[in-house]
Amino acid sequence: MSEMITADLVDLDLSADTKEAAARALAERMVAQGRVTDLDGFLADVAAREAQMPTGLDGGIGIPHCRSAHVTAPTLAFGRSAAGVDFGAADGPADLIFLIAAPAGADDAHLTILSSLARQLMNTEFTDALRSAGDAATAAALIRGDEVPSGGEGGGAEGAGADSEGAEGAVSAAQGAAGSSQGAADGAAQGAAGGSDAPGAAGGSEDTAAASAAASADAAAGSTAPAPAAATGTDGSAPAQGAAGTDGSAPAPAAGPASGERPFRIVAVTSCPTGIAHTYMAAESLENAGREAGVELVVETQGSAGFTRLDPAVIAAADGVIFAHDVPVRDKDRFAGKPTVDVGVKAGINRPADLIAEVRQKAARGEASAPAHAPSGTPVERAGDSTEGYGTKLRKWLMSGVSYMVPFVAAGGLLIALGFAIGGYKINKAPSVMDHFVWTQADSWGALLFQIGGVAFGFLVPVLAGYIAYGMADRPGLVPGFVGGAISLTINAGFLGGLAAGLLAGGVVMAIQRIEIPAALRGIMPVVVIPLISSAIVGFLMFVVIGKPIASAQKGLTDWLSGLTGTNAILLGALLGLMMCFDLGGPVNKVAYTFATAGIAVATPSDSAMKIMAAVMAAGMVPPLAMALATTVRGKLFTPTERENGKAAWVLGASFISEGAIPFAAADPLRVIPSAMAGGALTGALSMGFGATLRAPHGGIFVVPLIGNPLLYLVAIAAGVCVTTALVVLLKGMRRPSPESAATDPAEQSAAAPKGTKQPVAA
Repeated sequence: MSEMITADLVDLDLSADTKEAAARALAERMVAQGRVTDLDGFLADVAAREAQMPTGLDGGIGIPHCRSAHVTAPTLAFGRSAAGVDFGAADGPADLIFLIAAPAGADDAHLTILSSLARQLMNTEFTDALRSAGDAATAAALIRGDEVPSGGEGGGAEGAGADSEGAEGAVSAAQGAAGSSQGAADGAAQGAAGGSDAPGAAGGSEDTAAASAAASADAAAGSTAPAPAAATGTDGSAPAQGAAGTDGSAPAPAAGPASGERPFRIVAVTSCPTGIAHTYMAAESLENAGREAGVELVVETQGSAGFTRLDPAVIAAADGVIFAHDVPVRDKDRFAGKPTVDVGVKAGINRPADLIAEVRQKAARGEASAPAHAPSGTPVERAGDSTEGYGTKLRKWLMSGVSYMVPFVAAGGLLIALGFAIGGYKINKAPSVMDHFVWTQADSWGALLFQIGGVAFGFLVPVLAGYIAYGMADRPGLVPGFVGGAISLTINAGFLGGLAAGLLAGGVVMAIQRIEIPAALRGIMPVVVIPLISSAIVGFLMFVVIGKPIASAQKGLTDWLSGLTGTNAILLGALLGLMMCFDLGGPVNKVAYTFATAGIAVATPSDSAMKIMAAVMAAGMVPPLAMALATTVRGKLFTPTERENGKAAWVLGASFISEGAIPFAAADPLRVIPSAMAGGALTGALSMGFGATLRAPHGGIFVVPLIGNPLLYLVAIAAGVCVTTALVVLLKGMRRPSPESAATDPAEQSAAAPKGTKQPVAA
């Protein structure tokens, strides 16, 4: 870890008051050290990860982190805040903030070292030492696991630092993780033996491969001797001297099974979207709770560095299963048929003892998950909360289909738009390029792009239906979903038919899966029986029962859109503008965008459909552009962090990325969101009134040449931006300026900073 953090990457007087400001302050230090190449791009990746799940942990810890193409080398930056920064933890603000940056292609050894830090954060001695560290060099040494420099204050070598041998052991464990399981076991043992006196050592980072091998041997031997409570950990086997506890002392006795009774055995899987921090912190927390409860607990960490599957013998010998995850568990069927607790990864960190008690109670009652031949959860269910209602699940099923469909919309729409731009608006009547293609003629290239885009558009409805069914019933839902979507195109039922076909296919497959099947037939169920029966049922329903009514409804909707003129069109534009700006990329925004793209996702969209697409894109550009303009004309009303975000918002808004306004809306929703909705409604109404059309589903100002009435279209956007800017400035001007925005001059900010604090270098 020695190359990942230095004193220059430590800020012991972090003055940020928001998590965005804290991340920016620490990221600026990474930029200054050449660890990050694009500050705003990296912060956007951090924000995207933060949007998936808050990164605050109980105990005053914040761990914003991400994998990013803008990171040149795995890096840690540490900040200590006296006032605390809210990262969404249940117990309040965080005063210890770790910004973890991993390259998009980080090697396994580096990521394993990062996981060692995540495990250390579960150790109160380690965090206490960081809180008392007197200088940046001491804090950096504590995090690295090195000896504290001779002049260091606060932590002390004895109380917090690990000796260099322990640090080398941690690195050896990491290198072992990237190599063979035997090397990992050796590295982990060396690290435990050499540096077990300090919380800084990666004492809890034993490799999963070595762990599962040890537990497998125990299971295969059929041992019934109880293991000491402190022996339980990733390996679930007998304890190794020196690995018994974080401090190397003898394990404290815990309540365990009676003499001669086999201890309760649990296997667990932890994972999070990034796979760097929460994954390993949850594993450490569960292991510690297992030791205290006197159970054997083996964890499979499905992290960014890959994962080593638990030995089947270990899983077979387990009495219960805990899933603490926020992304689907890989190969989940391995754990089927056992008492199972399925929760989010933060529950594994914050309440591991409750999870262990719950799985033991389920085992006592004889409750078990579905057997392996019946999938124990769909992709949506595996990623979500088991207590979610059907309304929430329905929205996720539909969004699953939309998310897979949108790339086809974008690729096909842009190709068709480029085809029109190159070949003219009669290019749709060109013969097939298979029959006529001249390399030197622009028309031939235009026809080629148009026809490729048309083929891509042909997949839209089948993909939508197929992946709605996939979200409901996993892979068995794909075949009937795609078949139903294709039938929807055949009978001219369009997107409404695709939605219905996807839901039907998923429901039919789920019903078939609930039927008890003889063991002899289970092997052919997913390959032959389910696709055959479900496709036949969905096909019958689409062709004979519901296809015609849906096709009629689709035709009625198309005719209504085509007939929109005057006031009705303007009102529709205003409504779509309000929806685009209400949640800035959230579900309401996606409904409006999907409605617009559905209209142009045909070979020859109507003029009204292209007007709707133009209005939606124009309205979506307003919020970030308006925030950028507001921070430019009245910077004193915004914090330094917001002014920096405003610079990035120019590019995001021009590119039709509404999420560029999220930092402003999150900080001041009551002023920003209504202002954005007002400007978006005006822009949408003006765009419809001006008759601007757009064939491409995305692109912002970069597709202006493809827009009908481009000058008036830009006027509509400018009008909405001005209205939103004026309202934001007016509303913010009616309140007192925030303390952070008072010192607008960099020199003033520098003078106001405490002496001895190194100022971050701006990108």
